[in-house]
Amino acid sequence: MNDFDFLAGHWNVVNRRLVKALAGSDEWDEFPGRSVATRHFDGAASFDEIAFPTKGSSGLTVRLFDPGARQWSIYWASSTRGTLDASPMVGEFAGSRGEFYGEETYEGRRVRCRFIWTVLGSDAARWEQAFSADGGRTWETNWTMDFSRA
Repeated sequence: MNDFDFLAGHWNVVNRRLVKALAGSDEWDEFPGRSVATRHFDGAASFDEIAFPTKGSSGLTVRLFDPGARQWSIYWASSTRGTLDASPMVGEFAGSRGEFYGEETYEGRRVRCRFIWTVLGSDAARWEQAFSADGGRTWETNWTMDFSRA
């Protein structure tokens, strides 16, 4: 239930995002971020806000642990949309690696989505997002965030 405790605090974030996902692109946009994460419900909830200063936007993540299912649900909100995603990413940690799956709408079509969180120590972590257009048989990583403690 305390899987996201590592994230509590202030972080500098290096973002790399594919300019165009699911198109065979290898052109990446790199930009900075600053994140502040907090823990709640004795570790069964985790919130963070991330600012993307060069993009003029920010995002908010809400993570909730379901003790019955022993899984996390992850919800995202962007300042550009002003809404909380209706469908969460759901999954769990095994050691220092967490995998979470859900559905996403990308350019008007539904695709499978995967988040991977990797804890790299007390002062470093990595988040990756990947899309699958074939039901999860193949994945294309389209966004990575490398976190270093501020």
